[in-house]
Amino acid sequence: MLKTKVRDMDVINIRYCFDLDRKRSEIFDLELDAKTLEFINRPQQDLPDWTRLEVHQCSHCPFTNDTTSHCPVAVCLSQVIGRFANVISHDQINLEVITDERTVTQQTTAQKGISSLIGLLIVASGCPHTGYFKPMARFHLPLASEKETFYRATGMYLLAQYYLRREHKESELGLEGLKQIYKNLHLLNTMIAERIRIATNTDSSVNAVILLDMISNLVPLIMDEQLDKLRHLFESYFLEPRATG
Repeated sequence: MLKTKVRDMDVINIRYCFDLDRKRSEIFDLELDAKTLEFINRPQQDLPDWTRLEVHQCSHCPFTNDTTSHCPVAVCLSQVIGRFANVISHDQINLEVITDERTVTQQTTAQKGISSLIGLLIVASGCPHTGYFKPMARFHLPLASEKETFYRATGMYLLAQYYLRREHKESELGLEGLKQIYKNLHLLNTMIAERIRIATNTDSSVNAVILLDMISNLVPLIMDEQLDKLRHLFESYFLEPRATG
């Protein structure tokens, strides 16, 4: 799938194809603005009531009803939730995700597949609390494991510190800022799960958010421990350089 243009705008295309059973499939064609890394094709009309800003609004929400009528995360998720209304969390599905760089195919559970899709939707929704993860959306890795997510998130954050330092802005290497980002994400995920409970009677989408939140809730607690486990991967950097010539 090639990068396209819409109205002189570079667009990143990501397709999620869910084979739910022999008779049913759901396909989501997502378009991200390559510059802002936010969704272009988000719903604009006939939004359900559970997407309104004041419904289970996050305690740390930066928006008010004066300027924003609907939660941007909920708006993006509204195009997904209804289409999984009759899907059970542990149903076995086949998921194919097509990006410009690769195609990923895997047999998995419905909640894991939906969780991967919802995670991307949340990041690219336009919510300031999730914008920190936009670099990971740009290099989206569907169905990433917890270890892969941890490695990518810490690497992303440290690269951000490099750019901050290069532009003479405040930076830090202790990862305290990343821990706070994940704590804020945990608050958001909690409220999003409450919104989804209003929207659907089945558990697949709610459990998909809970699955996402397991990582966001755990990262601040286990970050130092996980970093210690990765230390051996970087052994070459600690070796004395060999003399040349």
